[in-house]
Amino acid sequence: MKGFRDFLMQGNLIELATAVIIGASFSKVVDAFTGIIMGFIGLFGGQPDFSAVTIPYLGINIGVFINAVVAFVIVAAVLYFFIIKPYTALKEHAAKNKEVEVTAEAPSTDELLTEIRDLLKARN
Repeated sequence: MKGFRDFLMQGNLIELATAVIIGASFSKVVDAFTGIIMGFIGLFGGQPDFSAVTIPYLGINIGVFINAVVAFVIVAAVLYFFIIKPYTALKEHAAKNKEVEVTAEAPSTDELLTEIRDLLKARN
């Protein structure tokens, strides 16, 4: 039982569960946003829901497919512009700052020893 408890308390499992919960909540936000965009598309196209669109003379309903494609493109755009792009910019900014920190010249061993010696002298 200890092993199972340790497994459940691992950071990775907690992080994954948190990501799934946040993802489910974010899905509702994206769905609502998609509905708004579909409404605007409907204003310009005259029909906010494409589910009734069929191929003439064949009677094949392609409207559901069109709805799914439009929704997919909207979801992909929301994810790209509101998640991926800011995350990438933040990651690049952090890497740039890290490079600046790394390139800063560290004191040599001799300089550190000299500083320690001087501090010890001043203390006595």
